[in-house]
Amino acid sequence: MISLIGILVIGVVVGLLVARKTIPIIGMVTIPVIGALLLGYNVKEINDFFLDGLDTVIPVAVMFIFAILFFGVMNDSGLFDPIVKGVINLTRGNIIMIAVSTVIVGGLAHLDGSGATTFLVTVPAFLHIYQRMGMSLNLLVMLVACSIGIVNLFPWGGPIARSATVMDTGVVDLWKPLMPFQMIGFILLLIFAAYLGWREKLKINKTRQRCLNIHSNISVQQATDELSSTKEKISKKLTFINWCIFLGVLILMLGNFLDPAFAFMIGLVFALLLNYKDANDQSEKIKEHAPNALMMASIILAAGVFLGIIEGTGMLKAIAQSIVTILPNSVIPKVHLIVGIFGLPLDLVTSTDAYYFSLLPIVDQIVSPFGVEPTSIVYALSIGNNFGAMISPLAPATWLGVGLAGISIGSHIRYSFFRMWIFSIILLIVAVLLGIVPLS
Repeated sequence: MISLIGILVIGVVVGLLVARKTIPIIGMVTIPVIGALLLGYNVKEINDFFLDGLDTVIPVAVMFIFAILFFGVMNDSGLFDPIVKGVINLTRGNIIMIAVSTVIVGGLAHLDGSGATTFLVTVPAFLHIYQRMGMSLNLLVMLVACSIGIVNLFPWGGPIARSATVMDTGVVDLWKPLMPFQMIGFILLLIFAAYLGWREKLKINKTRQRCLNIHSNISVQQATDELSSTKEKISKKLTFINWCIFLGVLILMLGNFLDPAFAFMIGLVFALLLNYKDANDQSEKIKEHAPNALMMASIILAAGVFLGIIEGTGMLKAIAQSIVTILPNSVIPKVHLIVGIFGLPLDLVTSTDAYYFSLLPIVDQIVSPFGVEPTSIVYALSIGNNFGAMISPLAPATWLGVGLAGISIGSHIRYSFFRMWIFSIILLIVAVLLGIVPLS
């Protein structure tokens, strides 16, 4: 009963978001509350679930507010214009190379293991490049999410660290066999990005030829000229100061010297003081970017309510148990492979913690008696699941990524789901070929 209601709650919420039938705040608050009431929980208990869920996302929501305000002010000051011009000039306006560059920067940005940081560093830097070249912003978010999926398998990433805890083994020992897989996986990801960039280029060319009846390839000079015309000329001295502020915020955040929210708050203060001397101008700049910041922060808080209720009521754990117990006996020795294949779709209905702390132990108990090594179980589940970690509405970092890009979670899922799922299965096949996940 619990698992059925849990599946219905998550399925309805995801369905409504993908179909754009309601805004996220309404869907992620009302549906799980109804589900909790159907399970017999009273208002006081649901309130406790709400508070537990809120505790997990408040830091992200606060960080998001100040990050959006900070990047908004930095963008208005023309901070990212040199990056945009540089990448366009470096790639000569080549859409394929821009897509490949996104993956490389995203991979480097994720070396600290934080999905939120990766989106914060990569999306604002490439956002205007994609807009100027007419590229899909869904592609931008998906490529950053793909980079996270490969790099996050390092020992300090979530999947291996959680798996090592569950399996009671050393995290570095668990990761070492994945080294060749990660290198091959990243090369395949670069090829994947190039293919998607090629597809994007064909789409853009066709659209421009049909709608504008002009030559389809945007020139480098045109792109940079358009960019220059959209901003007032900023002094080199002020640009240098803004870059110092920007890099200072990143150092404080990535070096764990300050909490990210506090780092962005301090950066926002200095950015306003140096770029806008008048108090009225500073206030207007806050008002200009506040709607986006508050809207996305409210969505993240609603996601906390959603997660708190489905975890507190036991829906997630029940779903995880039901998935593996309904399988026929003939496939039980291959359960870890089956779960790995469906790892990305499962990310839409289970949180990361539920996947590794609830589902992984259950799969281990089921297939271990058949001689399957615990490491093979971990690799199958983590490779299949981790690539889609940033597609789930249960992950706060996903909301951060789509919010920074200005797209909806529904459009992100529609655009990315099958592309990322197919690639995650290819990665799992690579792991089998490398002997990391033996078939027998």
